Amino acid sequence: MRKKPVLAAAFAAAAALTLSACGDDGTAAKQPVADVSAPAKTKAATVLDQPFTKPDLVLTNTHGKKYDLREQTKGKPTLIYFGYTNCPDVCPLIMSNISIAKKSLPKGDQDNLRVVFVTTDPERDTPSSLGVWLKSQDPSFIGLTGDFPAIQAGARQIGIGIAAPKKEKDGTVVSMHGSQVMAFSPKTDKGYLLYSEDTSPEDYTKDLPKIVKGENP
Repeated sequence: MRKKPVLAAAFAAAAALTLSACGDDGTAAKQPVADVSAPAKTKAATVLDQPFTKPDLVLTNTHGKKYDLREQTKGKPTLIYFGYTNCPDVCPLIMSNISIAKKSLPKGDQDNLRVVFVTTDPERDTPSSLGVWLKSQDPSFIGLTGDFPAIQAGARQIGIGIAAPKKEKDGTVVSMHGSQVMAFSPKTDKGYLLYSEDTSPEDYTKDLPKIVKGENP
């Protein structure tokens, strides 16, 4: 599958302004907060010609320990996604698709790959609850939580827009967050591939062998 290089800055502008609204009532709707046209991209990865620097985030992992994202994923192929455990559809689907594809890798590559889930709902996603949720997806997945302003700032560093969870009049909690997965190269620690929520397990299965080597799929 061919991937079309795009300007990172242009795509970031669109990505940061297009969020998914996930509600606890079991529904989810795409709700763009601005009319921004993203550059054309293919079914799977969008290759960024100006890769992003890994977010400068020091948060808390599912064991209650401090986790320095840059330091602890340095030199490792890394996938980063911002979402939350009470999301009824988009977030679990994305993590499940990655989990399925990861199992197709050789054992050594599976152990080397870092899949990081950063919550956009830290008030409810405690280290413990986040750990339980991720364990059902893949025990090796890394879950991070902490102060919302820090998480939001980290997401913005790679062009991902998130908003604080909002409680509606009917009690439904809605979290607006970008649904992009970014892949970081083990060679440069730069984010150079972007995947949408529509990326299938087959797409990830095809791309992961090259991602772990820091190559373009």
